Amino acid sequence: MTTPIIAPFPATRLRRLRRTPSIRAMVSEVNLTTDNLIWPIFVTEIAGAEGEIPSMPGVERLTLDGAKRAAERAAQLGIPAICIFPHSDQDLKTETCERAWDPDNIGNLAIRAVKEVAPDLTVMTDIALDPYNANGHDGIVVDGEILNDETVEALVKMALAQADAGADLLGPSDMMDGRIAALRMALESAGHKNVAILSYAAKFASAFYGPFRDAVGASGRLVGDKKTYQVNPANRDEAIRCVARDLAEGADMVMVKPGMPYLDICRAVKDQFGAPTFAYQVSGEYAMLEGAIRNGWLSRDAMFESLLCFRRAGCDGVLTYFAPLVAEALEK
Repeated sequence: MTTPIIAPFPATRLRRLRRTPSIRAMVSEVNLTTDNLIWPIFVTEIAGAEGEIPSMPGVERLTLDGAKRAAERAAQLGIPAICIFPHSDQDLKTETCERAWDPDNIGNLAIRAVKEVAPDLTVMTDIALDPYNANGHDGIVVDGEILNDETVEALVKMALAQADAGADLLGPSDMMDGRIAALRMALESAGHKNVAILSYAAKFASAFYGPFRDAVGASGRLVGDKKTYQVNPANRDEAIRCVARDLAEGADMVMVKPGMPYLDICRAVKDQFGAPTFAYQVSGEYAMLEGAIRNGWLSRDAMFESLLCFRRAGCDGVLTYFAPLVAEALEK
């Protein structure tokens, strides 16, 4: 009679692969590098409005000179891209939003300023009318209704102005129907065939945007809400349909926004489409983490853990206000 071979208990010791830092590094399933970072910055045209944003500790509104310094810092740290958000003069905002495609609006001036000092840095922009809209909406409003097709026409003009200014990567964040196809066609027709589109394909009507609205001067100015064009936070399938549509219309990359509360969407998008997938760790996420870190309630490790979660969920990159802090730490 053959005696059975019994493996010693426990047969599998998973802790063997956690024993030392070097072994843990060897078996790490995902990693975080500066290549995974896009740094959002705020650029103001209002004298005296620069400086730290109270609801986003450590984040500042910048002058054009400040934007240049940020671009130089990004290049030195190996951050591949920055995303420019304009803080514009409230007195110059209108219901027709014509400043959105003015070649000399603060956003386009910032694109040129950044390219002047860091020509190889990828410059991403935001395409939505809210920075220049008197009522705070991403689209044109008539009698309380956000008009889809008229907004798309305005967004096309905005996109062409940004491409002319030197933007490399356009980020339509408006969530209007059909805007990706219209932008792609207009860019091709205007000779901007190499300008890429990173679509905010699944942007949710979230409560996590509050500090961002402080940063761009929109807090308290929004008439109504954005629930008729941003995705219901309850709807996973709808978000996937939005992503499928934008990819079919010519988006080169897609984004989920916000980030950590929607990691299930990130994973589903990457698994289903295999396209370059990004997430935006939005202002509310940043403020919660940074506030807790500064109060001693969390360690700085929480910053890195949060970004690794995006990578594990399938994200190729993350827009994060932590970008320079992370890049500096990764340098060491």
